[in-house]
Amino acid sequence: MGRAAGRIRWDRLGRVALLLVLVGVIALYVNPLRSYVSTWSEAKTRRAEVAELQRENTKLRARKSELQNQRALEREARRLGMVRPGERAYVVEGLK
Repeated sequence: MGRAAGRIRWDRLGRVALLLVLVGVIALYVNPLRSYVSTWSEAKTRRAEVAELQRENTKLRARKSELQNQRALEREARRLGMVRPGERAYVVEGLK
């Protein structure tokens, strides 16, 4: 009976070794998978930012072409409170 207790059970040792190898392989796949998911998420965010910037760029280009017209440029300057040389600027207060 003493010899039976000291014997190596190769079938159990094989299972444990196989389990350790599988855990090692899974551990090797976890970090790259996590990195892939975070990169994919960040790429999605960046694509949304690019789309927003493209929309803003389109609006700014339209605004630029609008301000190429002299009348629109003058209208914008007057909206900002600018006057032509020689004109008098008046400030009206207390209308409300």
